[in-house]
Order: sequence, then structure tokens, then C-alpha cells
Amino acid sequence: MNIFTDYLTSISDDQHRAKVTDVLDWVSKSFPHLEAKIAWNQPMFTDHGTFIVGFSAAKQHFSISPEKAGIEKFAEEIVNAGYSHTSNLFRIKWNQDVDFSLLAQIIRYNIEEKADYSSFWRK
Repeated sequence: MNIFTDYLTSISDDQHRAKVTDVLDWVSKSFPHLEAKIAWNQPMFTDHGTFIVGFSAAKQHFSISPEKAGIEKFAEEIVNAGYSHTSNLFRIKWNQDVDFSLLAQIIRYNIEEKADYSSFWRK
């Protein structure tokens, strides 16, 4: 998880930093073949050079971005989990639990759906 150290240090609230650290650690352990990296000043995971999921912390929440296709596929589940979303990301408020089962489904979907992609983003 060393690649994310500087990013995590930038999260001033200890509890918020711990929550994001837990999520990033979970992704790393649950999907060990994914490459952890920082791009656009945000932690993300890629698979064979294509984007799978990204994260960012804000004052009221942290965001998870699985691209538009991931949001569209899981919009109902995201809302049912109590999260708000835009067309490209969903937000987990700091006081909400992380639905790791949902996150796993979204990541698996992107890995499988983008297995033959050679570009970073979906076109």
C-alpha cells in the first residue's frame, strides 16, 4: 500500500483516513492482480493498463468511480445501499458503512467487461 501513502497523508481527519485506507487495503487484498497507482492525484486500480476503479476523498464523503458503465449497471444497488451518485461515481458519506459486497460486484464487472480492452477508458 506504499503507493498510496502520500495521498492518505493528505486526508487530515484520522477516521476518514482510516476508512479510505481500509477500502484501499481491501481492494488490494481482494483483487491482488490489479495494479495500484496514483493518477490525476487519486488512488486507482487498473488491470492490463485499463481503468477499473478510482477513489477520492472530500469533506463530506469519499467517492468511488467505476466509470459510467459501472454506475449504470449498478445504479439500483447503489441507491439501495444508501449512496448518492452521478453518472460517473458514487459517494459514501463518512458515517456510512462500506458495502464491500457491492464494491466487489462492481470491480468484478469492470474486470470482466473490460477484459479485452486495450484503452485506459471505455470509448
